[in-house]
Amino acid sequence: MKKVLKTVLCVLLALVLIVGGYLAYVFIDYHRIGDNVPLEVTDNQTARAETGKAYTIMSWNIGFGAYESDYGFFMDGGTESWAWSKERLDANLRNISDVVRDQGADFYIIQEVDTDSTRSYHRDERVPLQLALPGCANIWAQNYDSPFLFYPLTQPHGKSVAGIMTFSPFAITSATRRELPIEDSLMKLVDLDRCYSVSRIPVANGRELVLYNMHLSAYTSDGTIANEQLQLLIGDMQAEYEKGNYVVCGGDFNKDILGDSSVYFGKSDIEYTWAQPLPENIFDGTDLQLVAPLDEEHPVPSSRNADGPYHEGQYVLTIDGFIVSANVTVSASTVIDTRFAYSDHNPVEMTFTLEP
Repeated sequence: MKKVLKTVLCVLLALVLIVGGYLAYVFIDYHRIGDNVPLEVTDNQTARAETGKAYTIMSWNIGFGAYESDYGFFMDGGTESWAWSKERLDANLRNISDVVRDQGADFYIIQEVDTDSTRSYHRDERVPLQLALPGCANIWAQNYDSPFLFYPLTQPHGKSVAGIMTFSPFAITSATRRELPIEDSLMKLVDLDRCYSVSRIPVANGRELVLYNMHLSAYTSDGTIANEQLQLLIGDMQAEYEKGNYVVCGGDFNKDILGDSSVYFGKSDIEYTWAQPLPENIFDGTDLQLVAPLDEEHPVPSSRNADGPYHEGQYVLTIDGFIVSANVTVSASTVIDTRFAYSDHNPVEMTFTLEP
């Protein structure tokens, strides 16, 4: 009996040491990447943007290439923690790159691009996108660098290195990673780091087009931290406008930017609260406006909750869109309907003109 009890105690002690050691590793390894970090420009160009000419910009959260239409992510209520397989990941990245290339936009801002993550088999996902868009200057800003997450136990999510990419047919004279505030609680271990990138593009009239790419927080306790992130971003954009520059921002708000998407897409079979509406007065006192892509006659959502394969009645809404300054005129903005074949997000697009 004593031998059995001793064995049980030894096993329990070993488990405590293992769990304690892992928790210590997670907290010791945790770090923030940094603010005002200069970013390297790849394949830089020499041309300048022009005023009075219509340009298009496409934004797409590609979901690290894993979110095919039959995919459900464990943090959204699904079961998967990695892409289905290396082969399916590579095929899906090719499909994503084809959509990007065939869209024929001028500027592209892409979110959730992995470079060395367990969940995406350590593929550098920048490469297929760069090959699809030759002749574009591009930058990649690291959004987060997580420690090895040993959950779910059947297929641990592992270590993630992910970021956001910006593509421009014109020169990018400089680019910077700006750090966003995140929660101070244990939720920071789930939401990881957050940032937006700032790319400066020369305009023929001597001003700059300041292009922002953002991916705000999703996995938070109550959604308020994303409001703080947006307020910081808005302050930065307003300051650039007051300098006389043109400001265009786009990306994944992780907010219901239509206010109540169910008005357009109907109620879902399961209700979620992770995507709150934007605060009503958040743009008051600024020279900025929200551009939420919507065709009211044929509305298409920009995102689905990945609690399982895509199906009718799933929670869908629009969380991807743009912000522009008063000297930028928007003539169209829409959601490109892929029926979530390649990502849990549909791409969104905007046509805009820089005023003289």
